[in-house]
Amino acid sequence: MSDDEASAIARDPAPAVGRSIRLLGLLAEAGRALTLTELAAGLGLAKSSTANLCLSLEAGRMIERVPLGYRLGIRTAELGGAFAAQFNQVREFYAVCETSPALASELVQVAVLDDADALYLARYEGSRSVRLGTPLGSRLPAALSATGRALLMTRSDDDVRALLMRGPLPRLTEHSTVDVDAVIAKLAAARERGWSVDEEESFRGIVGVAVPLEGWAPGDPQLALGVGIPVADATPERVARVGTALREAARALTNPFSASRSA
Repeated sequence: MSDDEASAIARDPAPAVGRSIRLLGLLAEAGRALTLTELAAGLGLAKSSTANLCLSLEAGRMIERVPLGYRLGIRTAELGGAFAAQFNQVREFYAVCETSPALASELVQVAVLDDADALYLARYEGSRSVRLGTPLGSRLPAALSATGRALLMTRSDDDVRALLMRGPLPRLTEHSTVDVDAVIAKLAAARERGWSVDEEESFRGIVGVAVPLEGWAPGDPQLALGVGIPVADATPERVARVGTALREAARALTNPFSASRSA
């Protein structure tokens, strides 16, 4: 635990709540069940204190006990769904995809920017859907994923540079762009054509295409709509068709009274 983290914990007005949130974070980051010993070590607490937190969270269905320890509970999925459903655009997203000739057969995803990551909130499983490794609640580096770049392309280059310069860009595949200036150049190209592209930079064998979606109401987050295409099928014609369809879907999901809709 860093000094900054320890200082933040010391200032926490509700330590039990803070520790519970950290415990849930440990399970989310692990992506597997963790034992009581592992949780206690991650929290820097005694096993007895950690066990009390687990009992409370288990009673609230936030975590559940399994043979290998504890994992996230069903209540976390319910809360995640409730978070996404509070936005008008996510509720209408499925109908828009179903009625789009180009998108009805695709796997279309909705993401939001969370710090320097694209966080996935919803997905439409088209008839020709590709099984991607981005289940709901998962995240990808915004600099590498098409949805992340769609979220970044509406920001100034200075803002993007400040966000991405906080740490080294990860290399997820041999095609990943790990130079910030190169990412900014790709954002400029995305703005020019109207959609962002990720050519196997976040997943091998997958080309991503995405567009930004302005929040419906003041205070709503900006979203992105993205499609994953097998690289063998990602012809320039199909990428352009999907990109155009995503722009049309974004327009249909944009508040008719917003400045961007009337522009």
